[in-house]
Amino acid sequence: MYTEGELVEGCRKGDRKMQHELYQRFADKMFVVCLRYAQGQLEAEDILQEAFIKVFDKIEQFRGEASLAGWIKRIVVNTALNNQRSKLYMYPMVDVDSMYHIQEQETTLSGYNFRDLLKLVQELPSGCRVIFNLFAIEGYSHKEIAKLLEISEGTSKSQYARARQLLQDRLAALEKKGYEKVR
Repeated sequence: MYTEGELVEGCRKGDRKMQHELYQRFADKMFVVCLRYAQGQLEAEDILQEAFIKVFDKIEQFRGEASLAGWIKRIVVNTALNNQRSKLYMYPMVDVDSMYHIQEQETTLSGYNFRDLLKLVQELPSGCRVIFNLFAIEGYSHKEIAKLLEISEGTSKSQYARARQLLQDRLAALEKKGYEKVR
């Protein structure tokens, strides 16, 4: 097994074996990230492939200041955002000022299986899905999201609130149907 330093150096030299090894080491984790932003598996696969092309093209820029996994994840998220950015303008986004009051209630997701939760996130409207992922999972602030997506901070907040409400409604519907949580 190669160290991350050896993988990076090999990739910088264009060594196909090292590129393959780097891909194998990180592809599964990064595919999960892609799935959260995509509407389905095929779209996620496209995002993953495009992201790894960028990883290999930009490997010279990796300075080791952050973890290799973190650096790759940032490229994957940016690739997913670029993929979604053009789609975001096809869907209306409501600014927070025109939103009705959305009740803040705690939703516990533990106990639900990963595939079901992923499916619920994938079913969110594109704008909500992207902002939910950036805020709740990636840890971006609404200010950072607004800058990334070229929207207002209020729009980011309202889309996140809408995503939470939609997820809460869908989880409640699942429970009414007798969905059994994983224990």
